[in-house]
Amino acid sequence: MNKYLSGAAVAAISFAFVSEAAATEWNVSVWGKRRAFTEHVEKLAELVSEKTNGEFTMNISYGGLSKNRENLDGISIGAFEMAQFCAGYHRDKNRVITVLELPFLGVENLEQEVAVSSAVYAHPAATEEMAQWNAKLLMTSPMPQYNIVGTGEPRDELAEFDGMRVRATGGLGEAFKAVGGVPTSVTATEAYQAMEGGVVDTVAFAQHAHLSFGTINQADWWTANLNPGTVNCPVVVNIDAYESLSDAEREALDSSVSEALDHYLANYGELLKRWDTVLEEKGVQKVDIAPEVIEEFRTKAADPIRDQWIKDMEAQGLPGQELYDLVVTTLEEAKGGS
Repeated sequence: MNKYLSGAAVAAISFAFVSEAAATEWNVSVWGKRRAFTEHVEKLAELVSEKTNGEFTMNISYGGLSKNRENLDGISIGAFEMAQFCAGYHRDKNRVITVLELPFLGVENLEQEVAVSSAVYAHPAATEEMAQWNAKLLMTSPMPQYNIVGTGEPRDELAEFDGMRVRATGGLGEAFKAVGGVPTSVTATEAYQAMEGGVVDTVAFAQHAHLSFGTINQADWWTANLNPGTVNCPVVVNIDAYESLSDAEREALDSSVSEALDHYLANYGELLKRWDTVLEEKGVQKVDIAPEVIEEFRTKAADPIRDQWIKDMEAQGLPGQELYDLVVTTLEEAKGGS
């Protein structure tokens, strides 16, 4: 009898071990707090868990695993399985996707931003560059065109941008620099302190970030229609972790991306509908920039920065012109279908 019970106990322990080993748990590194910018990550985790009956779960950490500028490094060494980062944080590590941060591309809405990002992410040059960091591009974090908040009198003339210290990364920073601005690339989580301490005069963000990081609370005004561009912030997964998934787990993950993005777009749409009310509640003046000022900005920033970007990429052996053309043609198709 003792021998029989002993065998049963061993079998039970073995079964428990196998069951535990079969479950897959991923750590996901993001930053700040849960907000519109992270809703697709949250939805992805929810969908994957549902589709696998809880056998594949994701633990989403807001700053507990890594600093935002170090998320790609963390992915490369397998410190966690999934992460979000922004191209402007380390442009030398993700040169290909910076094409999506060129100023005045003409993207009009989040659906178009998803289309152009997806096209670039699928390009072999993007795949190869990310593979150097053991990273696979999974999905974008589409954001509307950035606009700036500031204190004091509104800056609604291009001459007033001269000497303006602005928190702006990537191509946006280059655009403001082209008209005399002084860009600084402090991270999103540092923007409030930079504004409060007078390190910057203005901050360029999408609407959700002005809310989430508190810069709207310091603002006297907000540019409603400057729309110089946006930043590109992918969600990536560690290639080794992705390839280690079972077929069912990989299918659950891949099939959930479009659903997660749809949820993100719907959620962000609701935020945009409330934006004017937010400005009114916080006493922030809505500033409309004159069309001729925007056109002057575009003339000074768009063409020179684009041409230099293409030249720089080609010099590094990357298909700069091809990537830019891909964005243009994809955007034309997206606009034709909208």
